[in-house]
Amino acid sequence: MANPHAQGGQTSPGFGAIVLAAYKPDRSLFRIQLESIARQTHGDFLCLVTADGGLGEVEELVREIVPGDTRFKVIGFDERLGFYRNFERGLTFVPETAEWVALSDQDDYWYEDKLSKLLPHLADHVLVSGQARVVSDDGEVLEAWTGRTNASFLNLFVQNQFTGGLLVFRRSLLDNALPFPRMDSPSELHDHWLAVCAYALGSVRIVDELVQDYIQHGNNVVGEAVKGLHPIQSYRRARELARRYEGSPTVASILRLTNSLSFGWRRVMADALAQRLPSSNARVFQATTAFGKRHAWGPLWHVFASGLRNGTISVPVALTYAVGGLVEVLRRG
Repeated sequence: MANPHAQGGQTSPGFGAIVLAAYKPDRSLFRIQLESIARQTHGDFLCLVTADGGLGEVEELVREIVPGDTRFKVIGFDERLGFYRNFERGLTFVPETAEWVALSDQDDYWYEDKLSKLLPHLADHVLVSGQARVVSDDGEVLEAWTGRTNASFLNLFVQNQFTGGLLVFRRSLLDNALPFPRMDSPSELHDHWLAVCAYALGSVRIVDELVQDYIQHGNNVVGEAVKGLHPIQSYRRARELARRYEGSPTVASILRLTNSLSFGWRRVMADALAQRLPSSNARVFQATTAFGKRHAWGPLWHVFASGLRNGTISVPVALTYAVGGLVEVLRRG
């Protein structure tokens, strides 16, 4: 990486970019987030606040919260794309001079040493994440530790361990990660794609450092996952998503949706890696063998067996794949 600075025996990158996706931000939570970014002990950055509509309101809030701080720049758009494509859009504005990139939600709270703790790890890894506390918007600690876990490449393909607002990564990742792969599905997640792409290019790491509070409230687009089995809640959610994405809440629609949520999104990521990276890349071969259009069942079930055994794939996720597999078998003929 360019212009490294010595820090505790590691190399620490200098200038970077923070991409913060904003959509109708809550004024008080937005203030907490922007002020926490402004107070970072590693202060050599440009924060690109990408407004997914409502440009005037976002610009006014940024001027009010961090007056005169030229590190904050608002990029506004009239067309609302949703968080996945809004992050993608924001990443296209990252300057080429940046050595690293961090992602930010609009309603969390970064500890002041977050960047100082995570950035040195980019000397050895393409993408890095820390851990977070899960806190309600009234300050109650819901979980003291998110417990993200380092997983093998294929286990990560199945179950994402990375949360966007916790990520930092080398700017060079964008050369292969953009544009984001497309799939009209709720499983289309920017953090999952970035982590998978980074792992295919080198290595990723989750470090056991608390670096922020992940604030849960009624308007979270993607909240912290509910742990454990919740059959009734899961069925109701499946009906709701089937109605939205498949046009009806029938059993057949739910099965198609479940296949999309499991095999479909992984197939999209595997195909994107195969198109963008050399065919000699061993992880591309692993991904397409387990999740590509003509995947083999043997390697796939081995992935699930290893993930269930070491705890990097949960039982609810495995059950989702089991249901989606019914459609996969029919699709394959």
